[in-house]
Amino acid sequence: MSESESQSNPAVIGQTIPYERFLDCVHCGLCTSACPTYVETGDENDSPRGRIYLMRSVVDGRLDLTEKVKGHLDLCLDCRSCETACPSGVQYGRLIEPFRVEMHETSSAAPVSGVATLPTKKKPDWFHRWIMYGLFPDRERMAWALMPARWMQWLKLDRLAQAVGLTRLLPERLRRMQEQLPSLGKALPPLPEFLPAKGERCAKVGLFLGCVADAMFRRTHWATARVLQENGCDVVIPRSQACCGAIHYHSGASEPAVELIKQNASSFDDDSLDAIIVNVAGCGAMLKDYGHIVDEIAANSGLDPAAFVSRVKDVSEFLAELGPREPVGTIDAVVAYQDACHLQHAQQIREQPRSLLSLIPGITLQPIAEAELCCGAAGSYNLTQPDMADRLGQRKVSELLKVRPDIVVTGNAGCSLQLQAQLKKSGYSVPVLHPMELLDLSYRNVPLTELF
Repeated sequence: MSESESQSNPAVIGQTIPYERFLDCVHCGLCTSACPTYVETGDENDSPRGRIYLMRSVVDGRLDLTEKVKGHLDLCLDCRSCETACPSGVQYGRLIEPFRVEMHETSSAAPVSGVATLPTKKKPDWFHRWIMYGLFPDRERMAWALMPARWMQWLKLDRLAQAVGLTRLLPERLRRMQEQLPSLGKALPPLPEFLPAKGERCAKVGLFLGCVADAMFRRTHWATARVLQENGCDVVIPRSQACCGAIHYHSGASEPAVELIKQNASSFDDDSLDAIIVNVAGCGAMLKDYGHIVDEIAANSGLDPAAFVSRVKDVSEFLAELGPREPVGTIDAVVAYQDACHLQHAQQIREQPRSLLSLIPGITLQPIAEAELCCGAAGSYNLTQPDMADRLGQRKVSELLKVRPDIVVTGNAGCSLQLQAQLKKSGYSVPVLHPMELLDLSYRNVPLTELF
């Protein structure tokens, strides 16, 4: 099949991707050392350039989209580390993401040599239907689902269940969900719709809550809101906002993702907002990509999220631009900062969180080796690719522990869940916190023990 035919034939997987993006890759291999899966397996098919070659071959009709090919593409964490390493500016995320959307949305009875087709709409399995799409994206359902877990943790029944092996009776993905649960503590009330600035007012911002992050890490949202208030920001929290849509988009459910894009753009449609603040790296990367995603999967929808996207800022990015007020409370601790992939690679935000942490009196910030490699969380990756997720998680934990930290800090809810679980598995009880939690303690001049 010729290049022009592969682009014009609507039955070819990947035909929505501009073909020139494949040609940007010159196969130099400089990305391979930055790719977590290639570093672990040494398989060229598990490298960025290998996956680009596979996708292009499928688009060209030179390769069948077999289960083996799908396996290599699904093993990608979409961490975007290769984009940081690439000297040619290859937009890897704009290749792998739309390609996998089409790949996961469809199913074929059997591959036909030289033809890559999109025959039928693929139905989600029970886990995606009830858990990934039914539970995770809904803040209220998540809150209700976590209530029994809170009681079990409080009564220490979770430890008993693990000790006697009851958790091993759960289906693997449910068992991994149980293992990933952090210490939930007492349920906090929802944030109000408005919190006023303290001192001289500098800005008015909207705060994005997300779904799983609000259910499991509402403490972080409260800390973020207080830090913004301390820095002179009125904080608006629209009730109508929803999940960012990453859960759906990255697993091939494009239609619900588009609906969530519409809902969030509408919820923050307020010209008085100077910024829309996000404290979860994965959500922030998704929100900033709304324009690309609409072009890829809903080009004829009339939806234009450009105004929304232009105001989305990670909280550390926003505070660095605003000029943070000096925190006063001392926190004597050695901190190992773990770069979230969707912060350092997808959003190119690295120094801002470190600069903010360095403002806190008493903090000793220690660099770690292999900071560019993913911890294995990658959204729901640690549920769908457990073996590789565990390998990368243990690799990351070993580097973190080398600096003997009192606290591990990261700017992403998924990373926090993964690191807590992997530290626990390794026999360590080092707390994993968000930068805003430490800043909040310092601004309020209260001890670290308040969090535990």
